[in-house]
Amino acid sequence: MKYVVVLYDGMADYPVPALGGKTPMMVAKKPNFDYLAKHGEVGLVRTVAEGLKPGSDVANMSVLGFDPKKCYTGRSPLEAASMGVELLDTDVTLRTNLVTLSDEPNYEDKTMVDYCAGDISTEEAHEIIKSVQEKFGNDKFRFYPGVSYRHCLVWSNGTTDLGNMTPPHDISGRVIGKYLSSSENAKELIAMMKESYDFLMQHPVNKKRISEGKHPANSIWLWGEGKKPALPSFYETFGKKGAIISAVDLLKGIAKCAGMAAPDVEGATGYIDTNFEGKARAAVEELKNGCDLVYIHFEAPDECGHRNEPENKVKSIEMIDSRVLPIVLDALKEYDDYKIMVLPDHPTPIVTGTHASDPVPFMIYHKNDEKDSGVDSINEESAKTTGLFIEHGPDIMKRFLED
Repeated sequence: MKYVVVLYDGMADYPVPALGGKTPMMVAKKPNFDYLAKHGEVGLVRTVAEGLKPGSDVANMSVLGFDPKKCYTGRSPLEAASMGVELLDTDVTLRTNLVTLSDEPNYEDKTMVDYCAGDISTEEAHEIIKSVQEKFGNDKFRFYPGVSYRHCLVWSNGTTDLGNMTPPHDISGRVIGKYLSSSENAKELIAMMKESYDFLMQHPVNKKRISEGKHPANSIWLWGEGKKPALPSFYETFGKKGAIISAVDLLKGIAKCAGMAAPDVEGATGYIDTNFEGKARAAVEELKNGCDLVYIHFEAPDECGHRNEPENKVKSIEMIDSRVLPIVLDALKEYDDYKIMVLPDHPTPIVTGTHASDPVPFMIYHKNDEKDSGVDSINEESAKTTGLFIEHGPDIMKRFLED
């Protein structure tokens, strides 16, 4: 028996005016996904419990069967684990985005032009983070490079009581002043962010990017604070050997902390230009190598939601359907039985540009137990019509794995 989860990050949405008042899931041509849904089980699941922020960290932990209310210690520590950063119990980590801010003289008056600095390349970003470490790093603060715009700060003997350290993707196009924490505990962090602007505007990488008409990575942005992760083992929890296939450090960090494999896939970017086939083949290989369950995570729909790209969000859903599901389903034919679950972790509505906590549609297909779900196409509205609703998100993994 093999189990496959295909996770479309941020796929769920609200009606989009540019799509005729429909959602990307409704518009996208996704025959493979719809076939599985028609012959499987369809419903809604609440992946973000009341009182928790709707981040990919919390939502993916829920889908994997871990209760965030019991084991969530912050986003950045999970990413640090993926980077191989060993944390002490007294360390605090923060996600360090490279962002593009506008050029007003006062930092507080600047606008969040681009939360990902023009999707800066990992090579360019590593040069910048190296310079940031040389400028700001010391025995107290240490910066570590990640992928593209996503990096990590480790703060020795730090605190997570920092007030509101706002995710930059939540404030795209907004003046940043009121989103800067005023907590005394965050004072040094905010000062570093402010100082980084003048420093990075003079960086050779940014001068070159500006000359090429690209967004400069002209400020660091700190958020997502947390302490050393405390995730249980996936194998010890469910009795299944698992692997996560993803381009982003967050998911790889969850895998590492849960004792799951997390192979690197060449050309996996976390955006619509990712190596879709490569990720599918990596999942197939993990199954051949003895994994019972593979969890294939695609960041592209989420990024398109943040970037207000409805056509690309539709396209990303279609590309996963046409370039990933056929490879996976063909490989699964060699096994006596299998189950596949397809769902988003949370909505990332185009109209808001940030995450939402609404329940999301899910589908579970069991090869040897086909059924009539009552829907011909799965989307946010059709999933409601089945009447199946899972209130406690972490229960969905138990449901998926049960005979």
